Amino acid sequence: MFRWISFFIAILVGLGIGLFFGWVAYPVEYVDTAPNSLRQDYKTDYVLMVAEAYHVEDNLALAVRRLALLGGEVPEAIVQQAALEAARLGYEDRDLELMQDLRRDLLSWNPSLEVTEDAE
Repeated sequence: MFRWISFFIAILVGLGIGLFFGWVAYPVEYVDTAPNSLRQDYKTDYVLMVAEAYHVEDNLALAVRRLALLGGEVPEAIVQQAALEAARLGYEDRDLELMQDLRRDLLSWNPSLEVTEDAE
């Protein structure tokens, strides 16, 4: 009986020490993490935020720069993938419309026609 009690006490002490070191003494700290390291569902949320900002700001070049943080794919593909994931996850219709509006505008966007502030 004493062996079992000692065993469980040792397990609890080890668990307590491990939790203390993991949460208090040396917790993990993420600093300046890039959006492309996010899970797909969080990337979808990010694309939705970009689409919402684009809806308010109406600045497609800024939306493209924000989407570029998600990786090397073309912006339309990033938005399309996020829209498919959003539909799978059950996002609201309004959110899906915002993403599709952004994608539609990206398909017709020509960056060479953009007027920059430096050129004015």
